Amino acid sequence: MTQKPTPPTNKASETPEGDRIAKVLSRAGVASRREAERMIAAGRIMVNGKVIDSPALNVTKQDRIVVDNQPLPEAEDARMWLYYKPIGLVTTNRDEKGRTTIFDELPEELPRVMTVGRLDLNSEGLLLLTNDGGIKRKLELPETGWLRRYRVRINGRPRDADFEPLRKGLVIEGEKFQPMIVTLDRQQGANAWITVGLREGKNREIRRAMEDIGFAVNRLLRISYGPFQLGELKPGEVEEVRRRVLHDQLGLEREDTAKPKRPTRARKPGKPHARNLGSDSDRARQPTQAKGNARTSGTFKSGASSEKSRGKPTRGPARSQNGQPNRKNSKNPRR
Repeated sequence: MTQKPTPPTNKASETPEGDRIAKVLSRAGVASRREAERMIAAGRIMVNGKVIDSPALNVTKQDRIVVDNQPLPEAEDARMWLYYKPIGLVTTNRDEKGRTTIFDELPEELPRVMTVGRLDLNSEGLLLLTNDGGIKRKLELPETGWLRRYRVRINGRPRDADFEPLRKGLVIEGEKFQPMIVTLDRQQGANAWITVGLREGKNREIRRAMEDIGFAVNRLLRISYGPFQLGELKPGEVEEVRRRVLHDQLGLEREDTAKPKRPTRARKPGKPHARNLGSDSDRARQPTQAKGNARTSGTFKSGASSEKSRGKPTRGPARSQNGQPNRKNSKNPRR
């Protein structure tokens, strides 16, 4: 008696339709995937009229999702902002010690955003913000490997050879640090300025690495994250990345269908405004910078640069050969 062969199983038909609920919540800007899973465990999410207690659920566009008794907002197009994080702010939604967070100080007209990575309390500079959990996750993955550059001021008089252990890679308390790109820029009194590039983001990585070779960091400023630059932003300022640039850099599909924007909160007195939050066509009408200073974001800012905040020496008024101020060029010494 011959046995009939078992028909092949169509694995594709066994795959549930739709996306995981945590991914859908993250894409809609409700929370990161991890936070969305905590919300589910807390019983804050309903699907088709029933409270769910597990993130192991796929949903489609036909499912009715409710978050904290409110319908899930429709997902917006992916957006990203450049933010100059000042010293003294915590990069978290809520701080158990009651310290001020970046979300306490962000402009009220921004939608609900998440940070790409973190900067610690005493660090400053470029922090990427996005309304899309998928972008956040993608840029934080080690395999993305985007170079992050920092201007670092350390106490002491180092020689270039002192940084060789950082270039080769360190092991500190059993934790392996990947090789860093280190350039000794200049000596400034009792301190030295260096530029550090790295492709991963361990907690206090640069500070711990410098301490391991005998130098204390007294200022740390992130100036770039992959193709995105801090540029002329001042502490506390926010600038949106043009969507065309964002799609090109991240390889996203363009979404040309206009979607209704979610309502924003009323702006509180004293809060900064986010700059350049209009459409691409609005921003295209703004003046461009001088050649050689093009911003990745595609948005521009006029006026003198904040060199003091970046640790660069400021320039005085231009002087003529007799040592007197040159009135013709004193208003703009860079001309």
